[in-house]
Amino acid sequence: MSPKPWEIVYSTKDRSYRVFNLRTDLAISPRTGKEHHFFIIESTPWVNVIPLTPQNEVVLVKQYRHGTQDVTLEIPGGLVEASDTPEGAAARELMEETGYGASEIILLGLVHPNPAIQNNACYTYLAKNVLLSGKQDQDDKEDIQVVLRPLAEIPDMIQKGEITHSLVLAAFYRYFMEYAPAFT
Repeated sequence: MSPKPWEIVYSTKDRSYRVFNLRTDLAISPRTGKEHHFFIIESTPWVNVIPLTPQNEVVLVKQYRHGTQDVTLEIPGGLVEASDTPEGAAARELMEETGYGASEIILLGLVHPNPAIQNNACYTYLAKNVLLSGKQDQDDKEDIQVVLRPLAEIPDMIQKGEITHSLVLAAFYRYFMEYAPAFT
């Protein structure tokens, strides 16, 4: 028998932060009939983008991440703002974080970052033939270094642990396992 949706008795927003809200749900288990509290992180959708130059290099970003207190190597990404579409947010984040613009942006798919405690999705895009067309436009909370690496090196970088961000790994999975084979 397949799991069933739980009945939500009530849902309360506990606290709001700049990029997410905390919510408490009281829900009834359809299997046991017992009530349980669940704590949810509400967020707008996110985007990430694999930018490829005409030379087949990936435009990566290096930045300090407070959660892990370490510098990570990632692809550009961020929040979908109220005035954005996911595709528009991908183009905006690419330009802001790297100064690169794309001639074509293709949706590769979406993932739910952690459906146990988060309500949002992360859309992954491929930006083809990106060119340096401006300057980075970082906000006060960003300190980003742009790094170009050949696309062919990415699987090895993942295997060696140079790229560890789970959403970046999911993006490259989409690219290498789903998108690229269709064009080889």
